[in-house]
Amino acid sequence: MASIRNYALIYVALILLATGKFVFFHFPEIFTYELAVGGTMILAVIKVSLIAGYFQHLKDEPRSITYLMLTAVFMVVLLTLAAGYSIQ
Repeated sequence: MASIRNYALIYVALILLATGKFVFFHFPEIFTYELAVGGTMILAVIKVSLIAGYFQHLKDEPRSITYLMLTAVFMVVLLTLAAGYSIQ
């Protein structure tokens, strides 16, 4: 179980990551659209990892649960890619 200090630090990190998304899209003279989308995706993965790991307490679960979740995420990505391919 994490302490209140850890939760507060993670909350601040999530706020900073959300601010990063704002910075990517509101300064087009610095970041191109492709760079902003790529950076936002990376920030989203970090945010999801923090939320799932700490606020949903998955960090303390057995490794088999982690592997099961990673397999599910991989399958969702495959289905999304297949659906995107079939639309074109």
